[in-house]
Parts: sequence; structure tokens; C-alpha cells
Amino acid sequence: MTLSRPRDGLFHLSIMSLALAYALLVLLLLGAMALRTDLASISSILSDQAIRRATLLSLTTSTLSMVIALWIAVPTAYLLSRYEFFGRRLVDALVDVPIALPPLVVGLGLLILFRTPAGAFFESRLFAVSYEIPAIVLAQVVVATAFAIRTMRATFDQIDPRHEDVARTLGMSRGRAFRTITLPEARKGVVAAGTIAWARSLGEFGPILVFAGATRMKTEVLPTTIYLELSTGELGRAMGVAVLMVALALAALIVAKLCGATGVSR
Repeated sequence: MTLSRPRDGLFHLSIMSLALAYALLVLLLLGAMALRTDLASISSILSDQAIRRATLLSLTTSTLSMVIALWIAVPTAYLLSRYEFFGRRLVDALVDVPIALPPLVVGLGLLILFRTPAGAFFESRLFAVSYEIPAIVLAQVVVATAFAIRTMRATFDQIDPRHEDVARTLGMSRGRAFRTITLPEARKGVVAAGTIAWARSLGEFGPILVFAGATRMKTEVLPTTIYLELSTGELGRAMGVAVLMVALALAALIVAKLCGATGVSR
């Protein structure tokens, strides 16, 4: 967009200034972290067995949580976008609750849930969740799914439903029309939702700390590693882990951009 009228110059200047100021703030934040981290700290964390395990656990649980989040988010968002039903507004509001709640409250709620008779019965008859690896995945899924649903809902809202309607008039079922027409059109949204879910899972801290704990070589993930290092005064090592998380998040964004570009090319 170009400045078409001189009197619009002040408006364009103001919004550009705000955008550039925020971008500069993010750049300064990343720069400060990079300057504060030395190669010795990075070498130290990469050679630490506990941190290597925390990295592997973070990558594994975040990927699993992303898959589960998309599995829930895609049909849920489609339901909210295409169907009118009793209680729709309530469901629409409830899926936003994990976003609105403070992270520690989400973790506390999960912990209390598995202290109820039903939760205790589940753990005693099936498998342990609290303070175990499943607690990490569940905490990540609860929050990441909410963000994925919002992303997919916006995607489905922008897709013209007439394509599905035409396919159904030709004898195609609703499910088949969704799989063969709507879902391919929503591929960029799926990539975006998956990226957000993965990055959010990777950075989740509060619910994991409360529900899964931060036990070294057991339930320690990268965000809780930073917490543990800071609690012992190891600022340099904490910054090294933080830089590692930033690198992983940036790599995920780059992959998402490449996949999105590939997905729409013909």
C-alpha cells in the first residue's frame, strides 16, 4: 500500500511507528539474550546429560501434544464454524478458558482433577498421570488445543461453504466433502495451528510445574530447566537453555513458513 493522499501521511506514519517500535523491542530482546550468552554456557548445557534428556523430552512431548491438539482442534473448529446447535456459544466460550486462565491455575485445576475420586480411580486402574510424563503432555494439550482451535476457527470462517454445498448436491457426504474439499483448502491454517500448538507446548511452564513437577531426569523439560538453573543461581546456564529454546522456536516458524508456501504452490 502506498501513501495515496498527503493527509494520510500522519496516519501511516503513526501505525508504522508503532509496528516498528514493537519489532525493535523484540529484536532488542533477542539481541540482549544473545549478548548475555557465551559459548562456554552453550557448550556446558549441550554436554549435560540432564539437559539433553530435558531437550529430548520437550521435543517429544511437544510433538505429541501438537498431534493431539490438531486432532481435537480441526473437527471442533469446523463444528463451531459450520453448525448451529444448542449450547454452541457455551462451547465457544469454554474452549477459550485455558487461554484466559493464569497458567498456574490450569496446572492446579489438573492436579485437583486427578485428586477427585474419578481421577484417583483412573490412576489406580489405568496408569499414573500426576508428576509423570503423561502430566506434561496433558498440561501442554489443554493449553495448546485452545490456541489451535482459535486458529482453525478463523481459517474455516474464511473458506466459502458453497464449495461443500455444491459437492453435496452431487451426492457427496458431509464427511467426504470435508476431507476432500474443505480440509485441503484449510492446509495453511492447519500448518499455522500446528506451529502455534507446538511452540506453545514447547514453552509451557506453569501448568507443567504444578501438575508434573520439575524432577531432574524424570519430568524436567526445557522451561523447567530454566527455572531450576535460576533457582540455583546459574544465570549463564539458564540463558543458554533460553537461547536453545529460541532457536527451536525460530526453526519451527521457518519450517511452518516453508510448508505453508509449499502447500499453496501449484
